Amino acid sequence: MKLKSLILVVVALAVVSVAAHFLTRPKAAPIADTRVGQPLIAPEIVDQARSLRLKEQDKTVTLNKGDDGVWRVAEYYDFPADFTKLSRIVGELVGAKLERLVTQNPERIKSLDLGNTRLAFSDAANKETWSIHLGRSADGGGRFLRFGEENKAFLARLNTYLDVEPKNWADTQLLTLKSDDVARVELSFTDGTAPLIAQRAKKDDAFIAEQSPTGKRLRSERILSLIGSVGTLRFSETSELTDPNAVAAKAHARSVVFTTFDGKSYTVSVGRKPEQKVIKAPEAKKDGSTGPAALGTLTDLSGGAAAKADEKSDGKEKAEDGHGPAKVAETTETIPAGPVFVVITTSDAKAGVNSLMQKRAFQVYESVLTGLPATSTELFEDAPAPSPTPAGANGPSAP
Repeated sequence: MKLKSLILVVVALAVVSVAAHFLTRPKAAPIADTRVGQPLIAPEIVDQARSLRLKEQDKTVTLNKGDDGVWRVAEYYDFPADFTKLSRIVGELVGAKLERLVTQNPERIKSLDLGNTRLAFSDAANKETWSIHLGRSADGGGRFLRFGEENKAFLARLNTYLDVEPKNWADTQLLTLKSDDVARVELSFTDGTAPLIAQRAKKDDAFIAEQSPTGKRLRSERILSLIGSVGTLRFSETSELTDPNAVAAKAHARSVVFTTFDGKSYTVSVGRKPEQKVIKAPEAKKDGSTGPAALGTLTDLSGGAAAKADEKSDGKEKAEDGHGPAKVAETTETIPAGPVFVVITTSDAKAGVNSLMQKRAFQVYESVLTGLPATSTELFEDAPAPSPTPAGANGPSAP
């Protein structure tokens, strides 16, 4: 056999040998972890938790459970947390299962973006009892994660959205009164008339006004609507108690007082800084003279400053030549009304709203104020005409 032919035979045998080795060698055992197929977190860990911390990039939200069982947002004035929102995220964590162990390779773990988002539960001693890093979403669904600082990456069927804005975790509910619980409503007006007082003896009764105009009766359904719109309140924003708009709103507030059948009272004061019309005073020129009105000092028309200025000059400004009034244009500007603020006080010592009112000023939606009846006449309707007396109802007729 020639040398060249022998070399070809040897090479062919080597290729066959290598192929046989790879085809017949035992397959590597799959990466295993006893947590695969199990819930992401055990319910007992959640039950014993006293704190949940959510972190993404440089933002953090900490929810702490107090001795009274109420969860509060540490980064937002310790406001009560939205329990529905908290329950939803906990339910998603408890309901998710680990589908598989993805990798233990440190380099591949880095590619899964497992360093920016973290959740952690802690116990009463502020010791972490469970934590995970969440990575990017997988192409086939689910999300990559790792426990603590382990060098293992898993995939779980989890699509939880983490909101790390503290304000968004605060429970916005300020007041929740049920219509069936309200026995008395007192509503004030801004036209100087006496407050309207409506009451009823039982929840199934219609509301009746203490004093009704002649020939009129109270629209009971309007009072029920008022309980729904003002007795159930959520805040839209908060600010410092010293906020000028909040201070001004108190001075222009209307009040609604609800009294329940068990004797508790809830006073809701709603107001806003009113719209203002001001004039722009003429702005001095460089030569010291006064030119047409420009962006000068704003004067509140309601304060009477403009009238006083007219009295001082007899309502006329002399032209530079002394003949006739000067043509000085006065412009007015309207400053819009401020946001609507609410202050709630209650005789119920256990109501958390009392302490909330000491922390912040609360804005509510404009419709809470604009929906209030402007005058008491809006709450009354014509009373039905009395039924005619049947013949003979007052005894036998005269012969």
